[in-house]
Amino acid sequence: MFPTLYRAAGALTLALGAAALAAPASAAYPDHSLQLIVPYAPGGTTDLMARIVAPKLSEVLGQTVVVVNKPGAGGALGSAYAAREPADGYTLVMAVESSHAVNPAVHEKSSYDPVKDFAPISNLANVLGVLDVRGDSNIKTFQQLLDQLKAKPGRDAFGSSGSGGYSHLFGELFLSSTGTKMLHVPYKGLGPALVDLMAGQVQVVFDNLPSSAGFIASGKLRALAVASPQRVKSLPDVPTYAELGYPQLNTPSWFGLAAPKGTPAPILDKLNGAIKQVLAEPSVIAAIEQQGAVPDYTTREQFAAVIQHSYGVWQKVVNDIGFQKL
Repeated sequence: MFPTLYRAAGALTLALGAAALAAPASAAYPDHSLQLIVPYAPGGTTDLMARIVAPKLSEVLGQTVVVVNKPGAGGALGSAYAAREPADGYTLVMAVESSHAVNPAVHEKSSYDPVKDFAPISNLANVLGVLDVRGDSNIKTFQQLLDQLKAKPGRDAFGSSGSGGYSHLFGELFLSSTGTKMLHVPYKGLGPALVDLMAGQVQVVFDNLPSSAGFIASGKLRALAVASPQRVKSLPDVPTYAELGYPQLNTPSWFGLAAPKGTPAPILDKLNGAIKQVLAEPSVIAAIEQQGAVPDYTTREQFAAVIQHSYGVWQKVVNDIGFQKL
């Protein structure tokens, strides 16, 4: 009887000791700064969203959240880098539809798995898409663009955030849907692509509204169509793709936050709760909406389902349009 009692008491002591050791570690998180990996160049929508959220997230967590840009390969380089970082909660990554649904779907061999290699935290915002041309272009409507592309197939070019990224594949879906041809020019992010669009090096960019909004307002760019459930208040004269007869192009893109797979659940829960607080801040809501996006907090499970569903959708698109995998 007594040996059994001693063993039970010993096991209870060990369990309590382990719990006591684990609890402070979780409670103490974070005890130093975090890095938020943006797998695209500065100036693009992913970068803008990260820089809207990071300061408030720093306030809520009590530690600095440093935004680190690691662009290249349509978001693949930065995403693969984040996946290999320690799963301790001190590396976060912008998990966006381009890098975590489209890019892996268009490569024969991806350097990361968007579902298996990451622990989803929450979505941050749903971002509206916009079709841009130069502000001084002679193309003033969507139909005029189609007429020009059909008159001279392959003469014009569209810029993207990189081969295999969302803006690249969206462009390919646009060409397939409209029966037109354009040359694809990849960049290390949509920021550089927009610079070349304004310089006349490319004729079209399929951008996200946040990174184009200022240029459109200043007249440097002209919007011909938006991917939105309804017309955008700031662009009341710009039709949606659905209005123009292309509902398959009318879906906004999601922009969220993830960590390397294996990050402890208590840390992920703490981060999810912090994001919920951040996205409830009036200043953050206003900043996101000012960019033409819609704040969208989700649970970890809901965001995981979004990633998995979108990955499947883009795999089907790749097959349906006959896209040659990279």
